[in-house]
Amino acid sequence: MIKKNLLSSSANILRSTGQFVVLMAIASLTVFPLLWLVSTAFKSPSENIFQAVPQLLPEKPTFENFIKVWQNSRFDLYLWNSFLVSSITVILNLLFCSLAAVPLARLDFKGKDTIFWAIIGTTMIPFQITMIPLYILAVELNLKNTYAGLIFPYVISAFGIFLLRQTFQSVPKEMEEAARMDGCSSLGIWWHIMLPAARPALTTLAVFTFVAMWGDFLWPLVIVDKEELYTLPRGIASLASAFSEDWRLIAAGSAISILPVLIVFIFLQRYIIPTEASIGVKG
Repeated sequence: MIKKNLLSSSANILRSTGQFVVLMAIASLTVFPLLWLVSTAFKSPSENIFQAVPQLLPEKPTFENFIKVWQNSRFDLYLWNSFLVSSITVILNLLFCSLAAVPLARLDFKGKDTIFWAIIGTTMIPFQITMIPLYILAVELNLKNTYAGLIFPYVISAFGIFLLRQTFQSVPKEMEEAARMDGCSSLGIWWHIMLPAARPALTTLAVFTFVAMWGDFLWPLVIVDKEELYTLPRGIASLASAFSEDWRLIAAGSAISILPVLIVFIFLQRYIIPTEASIGVKG
């Protein structure tokens, strides 16, 4: 019996070790490009970043690349534009997606399922297909070279509606009925019952939307041709010509652009997991 338990324990240890090794290998493959980017950003001009045997650690780490990018380009403007566009897009997504998800989750009306699946079906259409009609519509609405034009295609998302609809369906109907008995309106139920109960899903949607908007390159490339409205991806692409493709400076600009995304994720990650308060709201 003891021998059997020892064999079972050894098998569990080997299984756990194997899983750990596999996960570490996947994590290393994922993180390595980021580490290489940061390493390149800290390398001095005297170092050969294209040598036959790549060297991860810089020989003489320097902040010169970061300083040069910040001083010789309008990087502060690119940061502000990206922050403004991403923040407004997140707010509009949370607002419109939650308002669209509530009736799809709580009301019974003819064609509800058809509407829902039609919305989900739009996720299978690549953005490149809808980009041309969106561009024509944006031009007709005089949104070219405006902040509104940058935000226009992303004010609501099918993924956000799907995520919040599934979350709202899990809210007990007894809480909604109790709120109505207390005289709460439909809008009040959405604000006081649905949104607090869906806080983890709202946070997840906010993070996804912020990251997607922060790294979006194609739409700003199409709708904006004034440097005053460049977002970070558009601005970093312009560094290639401004600095004659000095990859140290481009890497420094890219490293700076990653920091706000990391800060947002670190700040919001604790809200993704349901807290006692949200569990209490869910009843």
